[in-house]
Amino acid sequence: MKALAVSELNAQIKSILEQTFMDILVCGEISSVKIHTSGHIYLTLKDEHSSIRCVMFKGNARSLKMTLEVGQNVEINGAISVYSPKGEYQILCKSIALAGIGELSRAFEALKTKLSAKGYFDSAHKKPLPRFPKRIALLTSATGAAKEDMLKVAQKRWENIHITLFNTIVQGVEAKDSIVRNIALADSFFGTKEGFDVLIIGRGGGSMEDMWAFNEECVAEAIFAARTPIVSAVGHEIDTFISDFVADIRAPTPSAAMEILLPDKNEYLRLLDEMMNAFASILQKHITHKSDILEQLKEYFRLFNFQSQYMSKTEQIKTLQTMLTRQIEVLLQEKKAQCENMALSLNTLKERYIRAAQSQYERIYEAISVLNPTLLCARGFAQVSKDNKPIVLEQLKQGDTFYLSDIKHSILAQCIERKTH
Repeated sequence: MKALAVSELNAQIKSILEQTFMDILVCGEISSVKIHTSGHIYLTLKDEHSSIRCVMFKGNARSLKMTLEVGQNVEINGAISVYSPKGEYQILCKSIALAGIGELSRAFEALKTKLSAKGYFDSAHKKPLPRFPKRIALLTSATGAAKEDMLKVAQKRWENIHITLFNTIVQGVEAKDSIVRNIALADSFFGTKEGFDVLIIGRGGGSMEDMWAFNEECVAEAIFAARTPIVSAVGHEIDTFISDFVADIRAPTPSAAMEILLPDKNEYLRLLDEMMNAFASILQKHITHKSDILEQLKEYFRLFNFQSQYMSKTEQIKTLQTMLTRQIEVLLQEKKAQCENMALSLNTLKERYIRAAQSQYERIYEAISVLNPTLLCARGFAQVSKDNKPIVLEQLKQGDTFYLSDIKHSILAQCIERKTH
């Protein structure tokens, strides 16, 4: 058998270990921990019989959601790494969690997936929060620091608020039933004058096991079924629970819940002061502008003496009225005289036209009388007719028979002889 150099042996060990233990999950107790200024974390993991060195580089350390301390039982997910020059090996840590958290995390993800599929997280089911709530139901421990923090913030931000505390168990095996019971109790006042504008369920930080009640399915069901808007305010900002997803809004901390719900009275007072100052400024500018206009008008009246001008114009109008009245009277007299003259002229013309018409009538009458058959007959005239047609003597021939007629008589005659005068 050929002897191996130390480096060759370490190289083979490195190859075997790193290929064999590429993804491992190790449980143990932290016996030492050091956070380097570079951001890397160096620690030692042990059990009753052995220990192993571990390192978590800066990139993975950024996502760590806990503070590592000596004595903690943790689960490390990572891979074996061999340092050939010294023949040493260690665990390159990808993630670190408290022991037992792995099972809880899997249960958390399973329930999250289930409720998401049922639509419990959909925005369509989220109820809007009131802008100025008057009645708030606080579901937390009566002895917890979270209650005191929320009450202090509420007192500081908005005093005109009524807060009812529902003493709730927020840790341990009885916590989930207590939370569900108090949600139902507080929501039972919905629609009444004692009803609440919003419910806050919350507690301060702690271990995942301590706060697991807020990851229970029955709690999620109670939140989803409530008719009153609910704020989930559990733990610290880095903590996330099923109640956060189902609630109408998540607050990163209990104190933040009050900051989200309640307006800041100081901010509103500041805005009110700004509005009052702005209004006062506008009003002052308006008053100044109107004062300037008034002064201009006063000066204008002073220069033009409108009262005197008014009296002068009034006298002018009266004079014009008098003159107009006189002119109208004169004009009426003239028109009256013209009308009388026209009446006399019309009478004269009427008499003249009557006389002319009478004279013309007499002339026409005389002319017509000349042609009157009666008068003609009286003067010896008669009408000559032949074959029932009037004729003149020139039309008669010697031997023709004809009639001579006047008004009363007709005589049958015969032309014996014709003579021309």
